[in-house]
Formats: sequence, C-alpha cells, structure tokens
Amino acid sequence: MATYKEIKGTEIEVLASDPSNPVEGQVWYNSTSNVLKGVAATTAGAWATGGALNQGRIGAQNGAGTQTAGLVYGGLVETTGTYLNQTEAYNGTSWTELNNLNTARNSGAAGGTQTSALLAGGSGPTAASESWNGTNWTNTPSLNTARQYLTGAMESGTAGIAFGGMPPPAGIANTELYNGSNWTEVNDLNTTRRSVAGVGSSTAGFCMGGYGPPGAVGNCESWNGTNWTEVNDQINVGGGAAFGTLASAVKVGDNSVGNRTELWNGTNWSAGTNASVAVSNRYGVGTSSLGLLAAGEPPNAGVTSVEEYVGPGVAVTRTFTDS
Repeated sequence: MATYKEIKGTEIEVLASDPSNPVEGQVWYNSTSNVLKGVAATTAGAWATGGALNQGRIGAQNGAGTQTAGLVYGGLVETTGTYLNQTEAYNGTSWTELNNLNTARNSGAAGGTQTSALLAGGSGPTAASESWNGTNWTNTPSLNTARQYLTGAMESGTAGIAFGGMPPPAGIANTELYNGSNWTEVNDLNTTRRSVAGVGSSTAGFCMGGYGPPGAVGNCESWNGTNWTEVNDQINVGGGAAFGTLASAVKVGDNSVGNRTELWNGTNWSAGTNASVAVSNRYGVGTSSLGLLAAGEPPNAGVTSVEEYVGPGVAVTRTFTDS
C-alpha cells in the first residue's frame, strides 16, 4: 500500500497551528488541539456559525465587504422602535465596533467594501446618503426620491446604484446612479417593487424578487449600466438577503421560508443548501464562494447570530476523527 508521502510527495506535518494557506489535499497534525486535519473540496454549499455581532438588530439591507473583511451598519430594534447607527467590522472571527452612522436608520441601499462603503435612503423614509472611508461616515448628496426598503448594487463609497423601495406601499421602480458627487435618475426597473435583494455594481447590477402590487414576486432583472433586462425568475417568490455578483449569486430567504437558499449562475437558479437559522431581514456580505449572513428576526429585538457560507467546490478544512 502506498504511503501518504508516496502519493502526495510530502509527509504529514506536525504543526502548532493550522497553516494560513493550506491547499486541497494537504494533511497536517495540529499538536496544540491534538487533531488530524486536512483540506477537501465541498460537494455542496455549507453553512457554519460565525462570530456573533455585538449589537442584535434587524438588518433588512446589504452589508459591505467580504466574509473575512465585512461591514454592517444601521439596523432596527423593532420592539422599541429604535433605529440604530452602530457600525461593526468583521475580521473572519469577531466583530469590532467602529464609528457610527450620522443618521440612524434601517432598510437602505448599501454596499461596497470594508474601507469604502455607501448607504442611501432607508427608514423614515429618508433620502439621506452617507459614504464610509474605513474610519468615518460622511454625509453625501441625497437621493432624488426619499424611500425605504430599497436596495443597491455598489462597488464602493463613490459608485453604485439604488433601486426599488417604498412608498407607496406597493413599491416603486425608480433607479438612481451615484458617481461620487451626485445621484442621477436613470432607467427604472421593469417591475415595481420593494424589499428586494440586490448585488453587483453600478455597471452590472442584479435585482431579485421582492414585493410588488400583486404581493410577493419572483421576477429578476439585470442592469448593464443603462437598462434593466428581465432574466429568469427565482424558484420561490419574495425578498431575502443576498451576496455575490450578477454572474454568480446566493440568495437566502423568500416569502415563506427564512433560510431557503437559491444559487444563481448568471443564467439559471438552482436549489442550494439551506442556511442553519430560519430568520429574515439579514445582512448579506461577500461572494457566492465565501459569503456571510448577519443579524435578523425573530425576535423583533433582532439577533446577533452570524452564518458563514462556503460555496460548492470550495476548499475547506476538515478535522478527521476515528468514527
């Protein structure tokens, strides 16, 4: 029988801590935790518990950044009607409190990176807009249309689009483009709606589901920088949280099940591995390979729970047991 060294060309290393960048197929013994570990590829998407937020909250908007460099801001404690201005940053393990928003709010259009993010509109409704430079929030020009329960596709604190929202209760189709100086009205969504999920950028945006005049909808639309185009519908209707891009996205939650997961490959939707916690109104952060969900409800006070997502085929570290 061939040995591990004969197959892989290396021996099983004994390490005091896990390697920072292990490769698929690598195996090592962690002498601190006294366990054998290795790296394998997931055959399906998988969820794991992440570090808890410091402040429980209802999200109802995107976060910014990546799974290991994430940012969430604002939120709501519905039991007291308190809108939040807290900002928290994630390093892949724990959350750190940073400087607050200028305007406490929930359900705005958000996105960007951990060091360059944007928030526009939100509860009130308000037209207020703010940008984040990694240290502070700065008030920026307001949206042309005040609204809440909108979403956005933003690549930074100086570029993005905001779309959908309410009032009126049935939703609106308005889309606005930000160039770092002003918000400009551009072509509307094809389907009027609110409480939509959105990912992408100002030149490649993606609008998913939500609630329109007839109720929950499954319509999805892509944005090319000028126009919205109808693409294939979600499997299930309603809003939810999302992360990824126009070419590859993950959406979690719908009109009836808070943790139901769907995967978008740029053309079609397929069912994914359901998230562990069945709550709604969460922040979505990251990519379709490495994503993150934070906060949500019930209860109406909001939760601190965080879930980390690893997409199909992504290399993950496994601990071997004798069972």
